[in-house]
Amino acid sequence: MSTDDKNRAIAAAILPLVGGAGNIDSVAHCMTRLRLGLRDRSLVQDHALRALPSVLGVVEDDTYQIVLGPGTVARVTPAFEALVAEAASAPEPAPGAGRTAAGHSAEDLAAQGAAIKAARKECNATPFKLFLRRIANIFVPLIPALIGCGIIAGLNGLLVNLGWLPSVTPALAAIASGFMALIAVFVGFNTAKEFGGTPILGGAVAAIIVFPGVAKIDAFGQTLSPGQGGVLGALGAAVLAVYVEKWCRRWVPEALDVLVTPTLTVLVSGLATLYGLMFVAGGISTAIGDFADWLLAHAGAGAGFVLGGLFLPLVMLGLHQALIPIHTTLIEQQGHTVLLPILAMAGAGQAGAAMAVYVKLPRNGSLRRTIRSALPAGFLGVGEPLIYGVSLPLGRPFVTACVGGAFGGGFVGLFNMLGAEVGSTAIGPSGWALFPLLDGDKGLGETIAVYAGGLLVGYVVGFVATYFWGFNRELLEEFDVDTEAGSSSGASGVVASGAPEPSEPSEPAKV
Repeated sequence: MSTDDKNRAIAAAILPLVGGAGNIDSVAHCMTRLRLGLRDRSLVQDHALRALPSVLGVVEDDTYQIVLGPGTVARVTPAFEALVAEAASAPEPAPGAGRTAAGHSAEDLAAQGAAIKAARKECNATPFKLFLRRIANIFVPLIPALIGCGIIAGLNGLLVNLGWLPSVTPALAAIASGFMALIAVFVGFNTAKEFGGTPILGGAVAAIIVFPGVAKIDAFGQTLSPGQGGVLGALGAAVLAVYVEKWCRRWVPEALDVLVTPTLTVLVSGLATLYGLMFVAGGISTAIGDFADWLLAHAGAGAGFVLGGLFLPLVMLGLHQALIPIHTTLIEQQGHTVLLPILAMAGAGQAGAAMAVYVKLPRNGSLRRTIRSALPAGFLGVGEPLIYGVSLPLGRPFVTACVGGAFGGGFVGLFNMLGAEVGSTAIGPSGWALFPLLDGDKGLGETIAVYAGGLLVGYVVGFVATYFWGFNRELLEEFDVDTEAGSSSGASGVVASGAPEPSEPSEPAKV
């Protein structure tokens, strides 16, 4: 089967399980997820969808999100859109068709995980968290470029250090740096789009920040510098442009709108950016970088312990989205973010906890199959299948997974405090997938060794804490049973987490 046929087959398998073409309002994708706007959520066949070999998990938020993995989702989405267009006028299959059943205990955990996700979604519908979701929607589309440029930057640094290909490294440096030099423009474009303005006007105002000519402007006795304020300045400038544009749309006569509205939008928000926002955002950006450096230099182990231990709960509450512009600011300022490698330790704790659950429940075939299927993705950074299908519904293993993440984060933070800084040149991947993006001030070998040591600590502590303290007698009696006894279908291979044997790359940067 060709690659195109394979992608079309994946799309064709998904479409009827989400209610058919008639149930699709919108189709989009981020780095790892197919994001669908649905007319009727009840038409979705969750269990059958999770049972598809290409589906690593599902997440329900403002859109219905199907985790397919990086690379795969970018190829499946066009095929899915084509099928929706072709089938828009065709009869839809019955909603109940194609459902399958999972092993009893794994299915119970899946139901509990789905209930937790639904409760989290309801809890997240607050103005503050909706605002954070908007911030995430601005920065998430930039992640593929950040990853690609970050890996090229790492390769270029390696070649420079080795003294290889001196005629090629300047070209690689230009390729790696071009996007970061203009990232403010992309942030402005996405911000205006997210807040309901004209995207190109948001990009035009944000471009002022990186224009070299701002160095000639003397504002309040200070000379501006290109890039001052960075992504935070671009974010603020584009939001202001949206409000100016909306005001103009209300008051400018239609006959003059095409001339007056864009002119006033760029002029008013541009002047405010030059004589206000660039100073304010520049001060905030500098403070973020200085605080991160101070924190890890003076309290690295403690800070790493807290950050690594709390990241899984932050993800559950949706508060991790507030870290995206902080990561981006640090990458823009320093070339890497020192926070992501520490936060990635939460995934190591989660993987260690899952391995302990596997050992502690030798008779529960359905749950062990779930873990076998989801664990490879977990090593590469996809945390949802293990979280919602295993540790969180069980309760105590989720807490012990956080303990593993805390010790792994403390390990990486300790070495940061000792001078062996570990950072990531891009946001997105975590787990083993973060290795190509690692950067530090002590050489690549030592940086990789520290990060690998943190992962190992997270795995071991997560396993030990879960094995000895993750189960009480009642939990063992309930779940250490033969779930396939008397089953005619052998549990049909469906996993509670929505992560059957993954043959695709996994979703990064969730835990």
